[in-house]
Amino acid sequence: MAAPTLQQASFLLANLKADATTKPLVQRCQDLVKIIDEYPAKELHVIFPWLVESVFGSLDGIIEGWNLRLLHSRSNVYNLVLEFLNPSGPMMKLVYKLQAEEYKYEIPVNYLPGPVKACIQEGVLPDCPLFHNKLQFPLSGLLTLNLALNPFEFFMFNFAYCLVMPKNYPPGQHGSSTDSAYFVLVDTYLKYFLPSEGSVPPSPFSDSRGSVTAPSPRSSSVSFAGYGVHSPSLLKHHIFHQPSVNADPSAQEIWRSETLLQMFVEVWLHHYSLEMYQKLQSPQVKLALLQYRLSMSSMPCQPHAPPGSGSLHTYQVLLPFHSPPPLWGLLEEPFTPTEEHVLVVRLLVKHLHAFSSSLKPERLPSSSPSAHSHAHTSPLDEFKRVVVQRFVQQKLYLFLQHCFGHWPLDASFRAVLETWLSYIQPWRYTGEKTNPQPDQNRTVPDKWESFVQENLLMYTKLFQVFLNRAVRTDLVNAKNALMVFRVSKIFAQPNLAEMILNGEQLFLEPEHVLHDRHSRGYLSPSQGGSYLSSRHKAVTDSGFRVKSHVYALEGQDCQYKQMFGTELRGAVMKMIQMIAQCRQTAKRISDHSSEMAVNSSFLSWFGLGSSDFNNTFSGAEPEESGECLKKTHELLDRTLENLCFVFKLNQGQVTQLISNLGSSQDDGNCRQLPDCIQGENGLILTELGRRQIINGLRRFDIQYQGDPELQPIRSYENAQLVRFLYRISSVVNDKFGGYMNALCSRPDFLGRLGRHYLTDAASTTKLRHSPTAWRSAGRSHRPTPRLSLRPLASYRTIVALVLVYVLGALLSQGPVSSTLLIVAASFLYGLFVMLFGEKLKTH
Repeated sequence: MAAPTLQQASFLLANLKADATTKPLVQRCQDLVKIIDEYPAKELHVIFPWLVESVFGSLDGIIEGWNLRLLHSRSNVYNLVLEFLNPSGPMMKLVYKLQAEEYKYEIPVNYLPGPVKACIQEGVLPDCPLFHNKLQFPLSGLLTLNLALNPFEFFMFNFAYCLVMPKNYPPGQHGSSTDSAYFVLVDTYLKYFLPSEGSVPPSPFSDSRGSVTAPSPRSSSVSFAGYGVHSPSLLKHHIFHQPSVNADPSAQEIWRSETLLQMFVEVWLHHYSLEMYQKLQSPQVKLALLQYRLSMSSMPCQPHAPPGSGSLHTYQVLLPFHSPPPLWGLLEEPFTPTEEHVLVVRLLVKHLHAFSSSLKPERLPSSSPSAHSHAHTSPLDEFKRVVVQRFVQQKLYLFLQHCFGHWPLDASFRAVLETWLSYIQPWRYTGEKTNPQPDQNRTVPDKWESFVQENLLMYTKLFQVFLNRAVRTDLVNAKNALMVFRVSKIFAQPNLAEMILNGEQLFLEPEHVLHDRHSRGYLSPSQGGSYLSSRHKAVTDSGFRVKSHVYALEGQDCQYKQMFGTELRGAVMKMIQMIAQCRQTAKRISDHSSEMAVNSSFLSWFGLGSSDFNNTFSGAEPEESGECLKKTHELLDRTLENLCFVFKLNQGQVTQLISNLGSSQDDGNCRQLPDCIQGENGLILTELGRRQIINGLRRFDIQYQGDPELQPIRSYENAQLVRFLYRISSVVNDKFGGYMNALCSRPDFLGRLGRHYLTDAASTTKLRHSPTAWRSAGRSHRPTPRLSLRPLASYRTIVALVLVYVLGALLSQGPVSSTLLIVAASFLYGLFVMLFGEKLKTH
């Protein structure tokens, strides 16, 4: 029966592949629903890998799939796709149908994140238990390793990998929209498998053969002990035999939730830079961390005796401090997350905070040291208690650190910033109804102080990195000013700075004090203790938690910089000085824009206004005018107030600093060139000069130096008319160029009149040049006389001529008479400017 079944499955797969090129998506989905309902698992098993690939795309990016990241609500198949991929929809029904059998699907190790791939190919077991006991060893060697995943894991891996797969978006489309089908599905899966209320809905099929990806058998005392860097037994565990769900029936409640979260975290966040990977894999750091934790215990920590290694007995597991030299070449590929990627990560962070905060206070374990004090707690409640710290903290910290250091200095950084601010404010996602308070009076509940301490680096280290980034950002731009204000506003919450300061004091507390405290009692997991029991007196010492957190993320030899120390306060003062400069720049740009608006009167329509379109004030973006500049000034003012509050700065000293800065930077000083030093080949821009340019404090005079006739066509010009008039003027200049040169060379009245009409007066104006142009400034030559008809292509000129001809028609003047009047008026205007132009400029 096996051969006919296989033949029928192959025939079904061939038909589906053929339909994929001929039938519309709506009809294909209807056919798939019938096939999933009617066909047995043996035949569905053959089409499952192809179906997943056709939906999410191939891992190598060749097959695009359904383009979930580009499918938006305005599409006519949007709702159909969401229904088909819904957690209770046909696709998930197929997953559960196959999950009830012993089917496995392979994923090449090469598509795993760089650090995980490097660990596996070095022969080191990755920390995440998701990859334990899933390696398949072909005869060709280690470079073709595969992971054997069950249907649910295979589906979730492909779904998660769809986000990090490089995409070439069509023109006019981008993938940062939060209404895409992919974004909505992520939100739906999180709410379904990580519910804030109730429990995870059971699978519609019996899942007796489904596997729980835990490194050791679950028990009420040692849950999740093998995940994350916080467990002392992490550096000592070997590959355990993967247990079945039947080993602990209660684990059936959350195994899908745990698998989904691990897939999302590993695929989306497990991307380290080469430098960070080297530090995390450093034998000295791993060994030092282990020794430090052992020294904090009064009793030695004995690991569990591992069971048999099962099917992976040939796989050599090396401890981190016995590992061979890393394969650095595996991590040389750059990792550049997109804005869409960061937005999805923020969605994950926000939901995990809400999921973790849904644990009711009355269900928290008591402070009793008894190992059975919370035996009644369900696996889902235990999962809620540890989900943020154990599963997300380390990888999100490294992910954000990478983004802070590599993201462009533009407004798109807002997505990264809001992800960081969402993580460090879990109290915003508790769902509790609190009395609305003004922003300046909103306090952080005291119960979150332990979270602040256990995530100290998220507050202090990332704030320092953001500060270094902010001083290199154009704060005159309202969007960048808003980001700086957002950070200062969050840290200015009344008691948050105090919580951070207490955490730093605990970290800096001498170690012998901690040793005295922990010597009173400490239980390791092998002796009945639990790392989930965070309320036990023996393991809840605040100082130990803070030190463990910092050493786990930065290493035992990290050089910690205090957030409220002298060095950072100096950096904050420089930031305040930069903000004050940007405030003045915004005000100066606003005043300049107002002056330009006043000067642009109705007379400019007739050529009496300024026509120098190069004479624009650089230092603000095109949209930065009027209300935007007022908003910038207001945001920077409030940012100064918040920084003074957070760092307890003397308001009088800050005010004096700002006033001194304002008095020393008058308009003449601001028009100087940026700060430069003299080099062998001319002036070289200094770091101060770069900051002056970024923040619009000083600038180079930049004007078009080429042929005026070949400037880009402006929006106020007719493109076809510009090209046509250029061809006519070129013919005239080629034929009569010699006569024009002779006329303009004359020193008499006719020569002056010819130079007025045939030369560009703006090109003879002496300008201040940038350092690279100074060397060629002396070689500038006199402009060549030529006829320029390009002003006639301006819509302003066209409208003026039409009005003149209409007025002439109303006065019974023919076209010829009107043309002669226009020529005479132009001649008289040129004669007037030639005779009195210098006096008018002086005035």
